[in-house]
Amino acid sequence: MDSSKSKVAPCTCVSHDDKSGRMKIEVEMPGVAKDTISLDMRRDGFCVSAPRGDTEYAGCFTLAHEVEPGRTEAKYENGVLSIFAPIKDWDQTSRIEIR
Repeated sequence: MDSSKSKVAPCTCVSHDDKSGRMKIEVEMPGVAKDTISLDMRRDGFCVSAPRGDTEYAGCFTLAHEVEPGRTEAKYENGVLSIFAPIKDWDQTSRIEIR
């Protein structure tokens, strides 16, 4: 990575799908080439970076749920990196009585 580039944290939106039990993460990185994107997924978060001209999008983010990195999928279209990560043990819940 070129240290002379200005680093900018990309705008990121995270949601989850109750039916499929996976997180959808959208990372806005307009103007980058798909083959220059670096994505490292972990159980509790991810790091992403990509150069664009004299700027580099770069950031690490923590997730609210533990995910399965090995089953995660990602695609880049129209300036948005979409990450689909299965939530670990999503179907194992306990209903708590409220008193």
